[in-house]
Amino acid sequence: MQIPSNSLLGLDLQELTNLALGSGQPAYRGQQLFDAVYRQKIDRLDEVSTLPLEYRARLAQEGWAVGLPAMARKFVSSDGTVRYLVELADGETVETVWMPEGDGGESGDGSEAGDEIEGGAVAAAWRRATICVSSQVGCAVGCKFCFTALLGVKRNLEAGEIVGQIAAVLREQGVDPPLQRVNIVFMGMGEPFLNYENLMKSVRLLVEGVGIPESRMTVSTAGIVPRIHDFGQEALRPKLAISLNGSNDALRSEVMPLNRKWNLADLMKAAREFPLRARERLTFEYVLLAGVNDAPEQAREVVELVRGIRAKINLIALNPGTELPYRTPEQDRIFAFQRILVAAGIPTFVRRPRGRDIFAACGQLKRTVEV
Repeated sequence: MQIPSNSLLGLDLQELTNLALGSGQPAYRGQQLFDAVYRQKIDRLDEVSTLPLEYRARLAQEGWAVGLPAMARKFVSSDGTVRYLVELADGETVETVWMPEGDGGESGDGSEAGDEIEGGAVAAAWRRATICVSSQVGCAVGCKFCFTALLGVKRNLEAGEIVGQIAAVLREQGVDPPLQRVNIVFMGMGEPFLNYENLMKSVRLLVEGVGIPESRMTVSTAGIVPRIHDFGQEALRPKLAISLNGSNDALRSEVMPLNRKWNLADLMKAAREFPLRARERLTFEYVLLAGVNDAPEQAREVVELVRGIRAKINLIALNPGTELPYRTPEQDRIFAFQRILVAAGIPTFVRRPRGRDIFAACGQLKRTVEV
């Protein structure tokens, strides 16, 4: 079952204008609906004060609703991160993560400069925040180090369900882009490029409706090579991050079975051909698994893989769990790996984990209902 067809969330300006015209309303009613749903993030039609009462009543009578998803559960980390279990119209759930002061940090020593910690929680007066959003119920890619892979995949999310996660979190947090800086990372449950059309429609709605510029969005892919090419041709597109996680084909195929379909030669060719904008860098993400892919010789292989690409690398120490057959590397091994990359002239950052204590960190999303 998909999101109901009478949900306003997911309709673009033209579709909302057509809806208004079909009811005998002037075209500008479409813009009023668009602003109410996306900019104002209303959750009930009777809150749209710009619409006549009789038109609001007619929309409700015809079965139309905003379609904002429900917040089924909320978990708050000691570091200020919040994990939401978001319930969709068909009863399925996905996870969305709110991270005040960023998405885990990028620094040389594994910390994020400027975090304001008070009593074990990030101070309310944050300067920026990141929302990690899901694109599928579960995931079909099957990376061996990721909790979400254990769920398999049930279905793609509609564009309205993707945008709805963000609108619901912004509403709950009392945040209003673009007045307050919010970054969006499509790094939650699912592989965004296996839900490409809905992903791109949600991006357009976020830019044109919610007011979050594309420059503050990042889409992460496990390496769906044909879609990397498509993404590079989009007139309006976020930044791109590619999950690398292996320095050679044998190793990458072991931890990411998708590599057997699109191997490193295919992936790196697509990365080299990707049309970067001025001052833009491609991001490679590398999850470090103790004794598997974190050796100095593997760092040197990564150097050769990315040589000649305008890129940066984010190192992510495995976020552990009993269901996974891997361990988190020691800090000295993580920084030794980083030093090799930095010495080769590659900007390399160690991501500070956020929300580990509530299963909200990278790779931990599995619809956990207890912490």
